[in-house]
Amino acid sequence: MPKMKTHSGMKKRIRITGSGKLRREQTGKRHLAEAKSTRRKRRLSGTVEVAPSHIKKAKKLLGI
Repeated sequence: MPKMKTHSGMKKRIRITGSGKLRREQTGKRHLAEAKSTRRKRRLSGTVEVAPSHIKKAKKLLGI
C-alpha cells in the first residue's frame, strides 16, 4: 500500500509542539485591518491551541 501524503493546506496552517499539541495562528488578522482596533489586532497575534473537536481531523490530515 502506498504511503499517505500530508495534506498541503494543513501543514501550512498547523505546527506541532514538542509535547505533541497542535498550534495555529488566530483568524481575523489578514485583511481589513484598518477597521479593527489596535487592541483587537494585538490580541489576535500569536498562536492558540487547535480546538479539541478539530484535533482528530487535523491529525488525520497531517498523517500523525
